Amino acid sequence: MSDEKREKYFKMVYDNIEKYGFHNTYVMEEIGFTPFGYSTGIYKNFRIPELFISGLPNGLTNTLITNYAERFKFKEIPLNKKIDDLIDRFPVYFIEVENDKLTEYTLSSFKFYENSEFNYLQLIFPDLNGFFPNEAEYDYDQEILGE
Repeated sequence: MSDEKREKYFKMVYDNIEKYGFHNTYVMEEIGFTPFGYSTGIYKNFRIPELFISGLPNGLTNTLITNYAERFKFKEIPLNKKIDDLIDRFPVYFIEVENDKLTEYTLSSFKFYENSEFNYLQLIFPDLNGFFPNEAEYDYDQEILGE
């Protein structure tokens, strides 16, 4: 990415954070590469962890991040507990992810926060048959980075 494009991109990120309180970034699927999306600005503006999602399409990822921010801003997040109503399609749960596991993924967040404190959760979702990654029958391409 050229310096001009990078500067334009980060201006958009900062503008979205200023206007909406956060920005969603989505990285498309490629051969041998699982798509992912993440938030930037939620921790600063809503005092809850940023959110990382692996393996879902762009629109669904954006909806989940937006619903998460709206539902949990300034509240405590339940970890490792199924939530049935974040979206009407399937249950999800949240796990903690260490920032050092996300350095290659969440570049906009690392630039935005620079040396400031922030943290992430990962949203975990079931496969098409309703099985979660910790179940033997699970069959879906979701990269799990947290615990």
